[in-house]
Amino acid sequence: MENWWGGIGNKQSAHDRALLLPRLYFQHFTDSSYVIERDGELVAFLIGFLSQSRPDESYIHFVGVDPAARGTGVGRYLYQRFFDYSREHGRTVVRSITSPVNTGSQAFHASMGFTAAVVADYDSPGTDRVAFAKTL
Repeated sequence: MENWWGGIGNKQSAHDRALLLPRLYFQHFTDSSYVIERDGELVAFLIGFLSQSRPDESYIHFVGVDPAARGTGVGRYLYQRFFDYSREHGRTVVRSITSPVNTGSQAFHASMGFTAAVVADYDSPGTDRVAFAKTL
């Protein structure tokens, strides 16, 4: 998947990205996370979960779509499936974040009805994020 993010202007290594998806996500959030494969090859995935601390919210942690599949609707499909899952579990808000340099993600989230705000020092001093929220 390393080539999936080569063009978004961030400096994360493959190792850094791997840290965003520790095994626990695949062990504990399987009901709310989705994978699309074609002919045994990974095409897209969405890792999400229902917030334990905010009973009206759910959160999309990490999403990836093979560049060859972008624009085909697989990302929208994954998001809609997660929205449906969230509604079925009484959630009314979906949240997510991205890097300020990831303009493609920002445009996608806007097209899906998310509002966005830049939050300075979100993860640490100097590490700003764009925070998304969508009311279901």
